[in-house]
Amino acid sequence: MRVTVLNGVNLNILGRRDPSLYGGLTIAELEGRIYEWARELGLMVNCRQSNDEGEFIHWIHDAYDNADGLVINPGAWTHYAWSIRDALEPLAIPIIEVHLSNVDEREEWRRMSVLADIVASRIIGKGPDGYREALEYLKEKE
Repeated sequence: MRVTVLNGVNLNILGRRDPSLYGGLTIAELEGRIYEWARELGLMVNCRQSNDEGEFIHWIHDAYDNADGLVINPGAWTHYAWSIRDALEPLAIPIIEVHLSNVDEREEWRRMSVLADIVASRIIGKGPDGYREALEYLKEKE
């Protein structure tokens, strides 16, 4: 199973952001764990991170023909980027929305997800382990 993992805006500064919310891992360390978990599960994973919404959307389009599952953490785009939702909607593969922090217990504006009704599952507030749970979910659906 081919899985694309897309991390969005500001996730490149993990390790510098509030560790009580996001943990202390850098994006490179997080991706290292994701690749390790994928190997354990027998999945092929491609991790990407961008602060450019257009580039992020191109990567979603790439997943149309090159992925069997998608794990996505759009960061703040989750709450307002209808263009990302529009790009995801035609995907005929399972999409898992992941957030390191528990967005449902944070500021009111963070509780809105424009993706919530089109994803197969939402995993929030489990830190890096949320990505492992997402990969396990996809493995079970294989």
